[in-house]
Amino acid sequence: MKPFKNNTQALAVCAMFVALIAIFSQIAIPMPGEVPINLALLAVYLCALLLPLPYALLTMGTYLLLGLIGVPVFAGFRGGPAALFGKTGGYLLGYFLCTLAVGLLRPRLNSFLMRSLGLTLGLLVCYVFGTLWFMKLTNLSLLVSLGYCVFPFLPGDAVKILLAAWLSERLKPALARI
Repeated sequence: MKPFKNNTQALAVCAMFVALIAIFSQIAIPMPGEVPINLALLAVYLCALLLPLPYALLTMGTYLLLGLIGVPVFAGFRGGPAALFGKTGGYLLGYFLCTLAVGLLRPRLNSFLMRSLGLTLGLLVCYVFGTLWFMKLTNLSLLVSLGYCVFPFLPGDAVKILLAAWLSERLKPALARI
């Protein structure tokens, strides 16, 4: 994407992605262990692939800050410090780390395969941070935590990665016209 024409345009696009992440967070299927299956990572991936890194990080930071102050942007219309710093908060904070990892790799993500691999690495960063956080707060073992927080999500996350890797190139022209 070419640079934004002005700050107003940049902030409007960031706000659009914050809204997209918040909306996609609500499209969820509850799971045991309090980690729902939702589409938030799809929006996070698109943000990381489509926005320049500083704007992608601003977007993720804004999303997390809105949730922290109580705006119900997290899955299940949750918000507040308890949601951000609770058992699943590591995955929410992992969205920021995922965006950072993908954004840093983005100059090399010039094909569908490379975008898919870059998003997989971003997911791994999110999973590692989120699972370690979950383990710390629940005192559950790694294997039990993976059973609650990772294994059930792998098929859906694979679909989200492939969809984002494909969609991102198709959305670039539309985003450039904003």
